[in-house]
Amino acid sequence: MSADIDGVLALVRPDLQAFAGYSSARSSAVQGEVWLNANESAWANPADATGGSRRYPEPQPALYGVQPQQLLVGRGSDEAIDLLVRALCVPGRDGVLVTPPVFGMYAVCARLQGAPLIEVPLIDDGEGLRTDLDAVIAVAKGQGAKLVFLCAPSNPAGSDIPLPEIERVARALRGQALVVVDEAYVEYAQRASATTLLTAHANLAVLRTLSKAHALAAARVGTLIAAPELIAVLRRCQAPYPVPTPCAELAVQALQPAALARTAERVATVITERERLHRALQGLPGIGRVYASSGNYLLVRFADAQAAFDALLAAGVVVRDQRAAPQLGDALRISIGSPEENDRVLAALSARRAAA
Repeated sequence: MSADIDGVLALVRPDLQAFAGYSSARSSAVQGEVWLNANESAWANPADATGGSRRYPEPQPALYGVQPQQLLVGRGSDEAIDLLVRALCVPGRDGVLVTPPVFGMYAVCARLQGAPLIEVPLIDDGEGLRTDLDAVIAVAKGQGAKLVFLCAPSNPAGSDIPLPEIERVARALRGQALVVVDEAYVEYAQRASATTLLTAHANLAVLRTLSKAHALAAARVGTLIAAPELIAVLRRCQAPYPVPTPCAELAVQALQPAALARTAERVATVITERERLHRALQGLPGIGRVYASSGNYLLVRFADAQAAFDALLAAGVVVRDQRAAPQLGDALRISIGSPEENDRVLAALSARRAAA
């Protein structure tokens, strides 16, 4: 075991470093024809024509083509975030650093664990709401952060973080913190994944999901990719049977070559539509700013965000009201839809201005 891995494992809560966790019946390495070890029903449910859901699923189906030892598969990315906070942070002592305005589950999980929440706000540098990485490093060191969440691309800001900068943070915090890169929207960013940095930086972990680009939000399949030794610890902390068989089967089908090719086409369409919508929104009166985005959404500031929200809702379009988030008191987040849906957004906002 390398010194880097030793340093990462030392970040785990001391009382969990030797924790054995729960061993489910399906995790036992046994084979047979009559399975009577898990208290399952001997008959399929009438609604389950193939009977595929009668048995508990395999504990960790591998989905991304990486080594299974590097991969924790769970109930969306949310479960992995929760596991990381619970496994690494001693309540009342070990901090969780976040960069608001940002995805709220990092803060929720920190609060539930009683972990101090450390905030380094995004800064508006004239080009976008960016992560202040120098401040992230300084504050993480000064306030004892054990976990640092970097949302890249950031939700809802849309800004991304170049891989060399992610690597710089990981290098600066080696031995002190695990740097978790949330890549829920990376397919839309047109760059390599931070997984390419894992070999060199054991204190990096990467979150991925099938909810966004792969259009499987209801299946709730998320993954954490990290050093095998850390994944082993987290598996011992994870509740058994994390991915239901129907969800795992959907995920496997979605990652077949033909499905991946179609997904790539749709991602390309979203990127084209994102740029079209960005340009068109900038040309409408009453819009203060449209931020450039590397995700499948745009963050938009309005002179009257309530009126814009109401106009869209009257046209049957539901967008995300961001006004309660830090720095975003005049902003809405608009997901990129189909070309027809995006036209509907533009028509509703244009009609509002014309009526005014």
